[in-house]
Amino acid sequence: MQLTGAQIVIECLKEQGVDTVFGYPGGAILNLYDELYKNQDSIKHYLTSHEQGAAHAADGYARATGKTGVVFATSGPGATNLVTGIATAYMDSIPLVAITCNVGVGLLGKDSFQEIDITGITLPITKHNYIVKDVKDLASAIRKAFAIARKGRPGPVLVDIPKDVTAEKTDFTANEDKVEKTEGEVCEKQLANAIKMIHKAKRPMIFVGGGAVLANAGAEVQAFVDKVQAPVCDTLMGKGAFNGADPLYTGMLGMHGTKTANYGVSECDLLVVIGARFSDRVTGNAKKFAKNAKILQIDVDEVEINKNVLVTGQVIGDVKAVLQRLNEKLEPANHDEWIAHIMEYKEKYPLTYNKEILTGPFIIEEIYRQTEGEAVITTEVGQNQMWAAQFYKYKEPRTFLTSGGLGTMGYGLGASLGAKLGCPDKTVINIAGDGCFRMNMNELATAGRYNIPIIQVVINNHVLGMVRQWQTLFYDKRYSATVLEDNVNFAKLAEALGVKGVTITSKEEFKTAFTEALTLGKPVLLDCQIDADEKVWPMVAPGAAIDEAFDEGDLNAQK
Repeated sequence: MQLTGAQIVIECLKEQGVDTVFGYPGGAILNLYDELYKNQDSIKHYLTSHEQGAAHAADGYARATGKTGVVFATSGPGATNLVTGIATAYMDSIPLVAITCNVGVGLLGKDSFQEIDITGITLPITKHNYIVKDVKDLASAIRKAFAIARKGRPGPVLVDIPKDVTAEKTDFTANEDKVEKTEGEVCEKQLANAIKMIHKAKRPMIFVGGGAVLANAGAEVQAFVDKVQAPVCDTLMGKGAFNGADPLYTGMLGMHGTKTANYGVSECDLLVVIGARFSDRVTGNAKKFAKNAKILQIDVDEVEINKNVLVTGQVIGDVKAVLQRLNEKLEPANHDEWIAHIMEYKEKYPLTYNKEILTGPFIIEEIYRQTEGEAVITTEVGQNQMWAAQFYKYKEPRTFLTSGGLGTMGYGLGASLGAKLGCPDKTVINIAGDGCFRMNMNELATAGRYNIPIIQVVINNHVLGMVRQWQTLFYDKRYSATVLEDNVNFAKLAEALGVKGVTITSKEEFKTAFTEALTLGKPVLLDCQIDADEKVWPMVAPGAAIDEAFDEGDLNAQK
């Protein structure tokens, strides 16, 4: 049958099972939005306040559901406003398809109104991208975009369509074949070597990253830990891949990881790395990382092997498939003495904070208590993000959504909207600092418009908290451009944008307000006033080894 390019895009989205799209219209993409209007019964579109918010919403939807997120934007500034969101998804390997529309084919390259080379701009931050100049190629490009976004290590793909291509007609044949994720084969020689390394280990440690979440390998990780009997730590992106309430869980690894995790990795004789890429925030001084250990890395992306840290062995393949094969072949082990040693660290070095006043850690622990660990938590970046990672126990994958690789301030609110729309039966809470919240707080208007009942918690210290922490520790307290003392009232702002707002100054006020927010059924902002000098502990100084982690007690002892 003959369809316009715009109709083909919509039909291809339906083929892929897409029922939710985020975006912002404009002149070049009007034909697509006209078809969206005609198909609103099958595809729901959510108009955000800004295209960056739309990209983060699509990203949050993808992380929370495991589906591919979809975002629309028009040409020029509409397309460029997606860039930060696309880069965020790229750095964290999130499947996302961005569809932009450009000026007509005949106007390309002529500096036409709102013309931009968005494929050129996004080339370094997409798995692949296309500009489709012939309507006959459009269906194939859309289908390939979804396949590439999902295949292997996931990531974002952009399809740019000139406006006249969306209006032109061509023959269209429906494709009923669903694109399934192919797991591929696992090298038997690599598996055999991995099993040999695991069986020889006396002090194994298991390190879980975001790849285990993306592979939906939570059950396989648990079974692997049960077989190997080893302590477990994780990355920021790996939260929930292993139950954070399990006795063998030691916490997050790295710059703001627990002393238990950092010491365990530094003392183990085998580090089994599952879907993690050795970020500099994890390794600290890479030359001193896991200095007593052989390293076995399991990852879908061969490029990550020996990129940041040299490994002893590797198994390349889908994490879920690899773990299934290992679990079939491994003999149950016993490492009681080693586990007891690590548990002594866990008892000796717990995460602590001032229990007398309202603090970030108290807020996170209270959220955990009231939600019983069943919520989806999104975060911004900085102290709020680290506290959310440290003090909430993530029991399942896809319940902690945060910008890990790019560290995008302003990510969390849009992501929380996408997560809530993707998982309407889940409680969704965005944890923000006041600095991050200012970045994209306009998305409160989106929450209000559609009555999306997210809970926005602002941990408000009136400073750029993490940067101030560094200025305190390493820059002799020269607080350059990090003080946010002004007359902005977030609660009143929320009310102006159609969201209930509450200002909170005490622990009891937070308990009461959060309890109400859970039952209100509408979006709520809780503005929680804390001290400007609250810090995230422990910490590893830049360039130091992870076993040199220090906390406030260590600093006071030095003085």
